[in-house]
Amino acid sequence: MDQNFPTILLVEDDQALQAVLETALSDEGFEVVTASSGTAGMEALAAGEKQFQAVVTDIQLGKGPRGWDIGHRAREVTPGIPVIYMTGNSAHEWTVHGVPESVMLQKPFVIAQLVTALTTLLNRASSASALSDAMIADGKNN
Repeated sequence: MDQNFPTILLVEDDQALQAVLETALSDEGFEVVTASSGTAGMEALAAGEKQFQAVVTDIQLGKGPRGWDIGHRAREVTPGIPVIYMTGNSAHEWTVHGVPESVMLQKPFVIAQLVTALTTLLNRASSASALSDAMIADGKNN
């Protein structure tokens, strides 16, 4: 895992928005893997070719799995992985369907909001991982 270039799974079925988000996140130093449907997002998570450090997903993805499903599957594959949901009309369902400690961005949003949310969640996950590693190391030393 390259700490300088976290790999993000971006799941968005609107091709124009996907292109804008991919470019913006790449410009911010993220490696972005895109999926254009819920099914493709699930396949990317299952492929295991890349270890994703975060998932950014739209909720409404047409036929097949929804963004809620992507978030839950990502957490099954990598517990604690940062998840950011994007929606135009499903924000009210977040507390019921979203994974804990995720972020909801209501469309339309500015790219800076996405980058800030992503950076905050990645830093939080990194701190939690470092704390866990330190506790394990301390247990071995006792």
